[in-house]
Amino acid sequence: MGDENIIKGQGAQRNVINRFDRYTYEPEDEDIEKVKTTFTEVFPKTIVNPVKSEDLAMEYSMNPYQGCEHGCSYCFARPTHEYWGFSAGVDFERKIMVKKNAPELLEKFFRKRGYQPEPILLSGNTDCYQPAERKFEITRKLLKVCMDYRHPVNIITKNALVLRDLDILKPMAEQRLVSVSLSIPTLNEEIRRKMEPRTSSASNKLKAIEVLSENNIPVNVMVAPVIPGLTSDESLGILKSVSDAGALSFGYTLVRLNDTVEPVFVKWIETHFPDRASKVLNLIRSMRGGKLGEKRYFERYKGQGNIAEMIHDTFKIGRKKYFSDKQKPSLSAENFTGSREQQLRLF
Repeated sequence: MGDENIIKGQGAQRNVINRFDRYTYEPEDEDIEKVKTTFTEVFPKTIVNPVKSEDLAMEYSMNPYQGCEHGCSYCFARPTHEYWGFSAGVDFERKIMVKKNAPELLEKFFRKRGYQPEPILLSGNTDCYQPAERKFEITRKLLKVCMDYRHPVNIITKNALVLRDLDILKPMAEQRLVSVSLSIPTLNEEIRRKMEPRTSSASNKLKAIEVLSENNIPVNVMVAPVIPGLTSDESLGILKSVSDAGALSFGYTLVRLNDTVEPVFVKWIETHFPDRASKVLNLIRSMRGGKLGEKRYFERYKGQGNIAEMIHDTFKIGRKKYFSDKQKPSLSAENFTGSREQQLRLF
């Protein structure tokens, strides 16, 4: 495919068939390019989701948006858009659902009788600081509720827009109520522009780490996903750069292409990197038992084979070399009372 046929600013190059639809209309490529991003208000009854995955160390997550404008070709959340009747392809990036009532729902959740506070992940599915947040400011309002109730929250994002909310994050950090994770799968700007086209640039992400750290807001970095043959050679360089910028810890995941993520990613890499597409896909298969995806708990993060082991060993070296003297502080819920008022617990 020539450059003139590439849909610029998109991770997905087309829509893919919704697994749950009996009848599917697949528009022509020129029709897809004309599709405008739309924002639809939805009215959920809850905003906090219990996390039931056995291999995730968190109790709750909340997502102010469904769908994500960032357009990451590998995004594991793409198949969730199918439950809304949309495609995991271009629809995921251009049909965004907005939960304006999220702050009210969060406050209602905090007031539940007998609720025992645990840190909430913001977000766990789609990015809470995607471009739509500039307009709707739902994430900012959620953080204000967390600050008022003195409830701990972990933020994960690919967008330096998080710096907009320093006026909230800084006083929260003083009470050990917040940490921020920046997702940085690559420092190669050419790859970044193609792979996650509407995220912040790598340099702006590093700058965000510096500013957050200067304001004593603890920063973690997620090197995710690691894609063999495409980004895997950058791992040590990323760890050094983020450590120098002030990050206190890091995590990483191996790429996995479950369900309808697979056709989106395959089309993407064949479009943008035709010279190495077969190699990258075969390396992924080598980590996933001959497949491109993996859903089994624990195995999805571990992988298998020599390539997976090499990646794990690289991060062990990076941890020892760049993070051995660092530790991210734990968050605290000791001042949460289930009320906006700062009152002492009686029992």
